[in-house]
Amino acid sequence: MDHEATPAAGEPPAVLVLIRDDRLREEVRRVAAAAGRRIDESEVLLGRHSWSAAPLVVLDTAAATACASASPPRRDGVVTVTDGEPELVDWQAAAVIGAERVIALPGAAVELIEKFAEYGQQHTDGGVVIALAGAGAGAGASVLAAATALRSATAGFRPHTVLVDGAPHGGGLDLLLGIEATPGLRWPDLVVDDGRVAAAELHNALPVAGAGLSVLSCGRGGGRTGPIGAAAAHAVIEAARGAGDLVVCDISSERGPHTDRILDAADLVVLVVPAQLRAVAAAGAVAEWIAQRNPNRGLVVRGPAPGNLRGRDIAAVLELPLLAAVRAQPGLAARLERRGLRLRRGPLRDACDAVLAVLSPPGRRSAR
Repeated sequence: MDHEATPAAGEPPAVLVLIRDDRLREEVRRVAAAAGRRIDESEVLLGRHSWSAAPLVVLDTAAATACASASPPRRDGVVTVTDGEPELVDWQAAAVIGAERVIALPGAAVELIEKFAEYGQQHTDGGVVIALAGAGAGAGASVLAAATALRSATAGFRPHTVLVDGAPHGGGLDLLLGIEATPGLRWPDLVVDDGRVAAAELHNALPVAGAGLSVLSCGRGGGRTGPIGAAAAHAVIEAARGAGDLVVCDISSERGPHTDRILDAADLVVLVVPAQLRAVAAAGAVAEWIAQRNPNRGLVVRGPAPGNLRGRDIAAVLELPLLAAVRAQPGLAARLERRGLRLRRGPLRDACDAVLAVLSPPGRRSAR
């Protein structure tokens, strides 16, 4: 639950506190009040996104042991607290969860205050990650992902945009954009050392689809359509996020460890659903799957609607916020076949603007 109200503008984000011991919980509340920091409290981890997005995570031994069984991604800014001096079991739990420090309360309360100050900002370093999933094959998630990346680059949403292809059996986003002959690395060529990759090297090594837009696409044929490694996906996303980029990830209807990592990292997950009865039925299961990993979800409904299904009705059925309900764009399929995606005024661009608006700073509008 939220221990305090929604933050005021400019206030540091809340620290995630996962503590089962009542006495320790009260002690951490006291320290947080002294440090002037809001906290979000729970006894269990409610979704991996909250773990990744919080600037600092504070756990007791029982919560750390329980969290470790869920295998959350390793990250900086994790500390455990104990009631009095830590014992062997406390050190073991801290090691398993990847805590950088074990803090004995109340004696070492100053150390916890210092951690509150050290991790006063969002963990994401200014970059933004959007994941797009489809309600089955052919839903249109790949087209919307590519179009959103193009729109971001042309509108200057971030200094650099990276489009990540998370659908190894989808044919390749480079083909969708008409840059299949452009030199640069694809997933099968990418080697990630020690789980890390440099953003500058990534920008320079990937093929470009216009100024400020790099594309990491999947391979095609000749044994180049294998699975994407979860660690590699994490490394690419965090490198681009850390550089302040917008990262647009197409996962379409894929499932696997790499899509789990993408969903965990995303600031927004957009579900693309055609306005058709069977697609809406399929979307229910997809929305449930997404919710297990990330609460920050939105819906784009794509026409045509042969049964006159309306976007707001579909959103009500799926219990998702409707970002956009767009009609079919005449001639789009033919243009994709001839020369790849080119973004022009119309329903597709409107949908892109609606997606980007969710994560735009207050008062900022997309270029028209």
